[in-house]
Amino acid sequence: MSENTHDKPHPCLTCGACCAYFRASFYWAEADDATPGGVPVEMTRKLNQYRRSMLGMDGAHPRCIALEGEIGRSVYCSIYERRASVCRVFTPSWENGEPNERCDRARAAWGLEPLRPGDWSAGE
Repeated sequence: MSENTHDKPHPCLTCGACCAYFRASFYWAEADDATPGGVPVEMTRKLNQYRRSMLGMDGAHPRCIALEGEIGRSVYCSIYERRASVCRVFTPSWENGEPNERCDRARAAWGLEPLRPGDWSAGE
């Protein structure tokens, strides 16, 4: 690892591709009308009696309504502390020492290179 790896931001803060590629669908009770502090229900739509998804995820150019910023440059989730479980468990490639094909696929769709093991700071 290079000396400057401690100064690197978390790779997700300069990416956002997964939030504009995969539909974030989750169990309906994760929304705040059922669980206080959950996903803001006004940012979701009903898929079926058991599942909801984040608004903005349908159509030819999906983008989660909670994603702020410019993909591939600087992004953040406007509801990070309240995000759905599907978002919480999505791990970017090499965060845990292993590649994630889905992360790589989303990045490729946005013209971004796959993450590499050296993109992570020691201690992250």
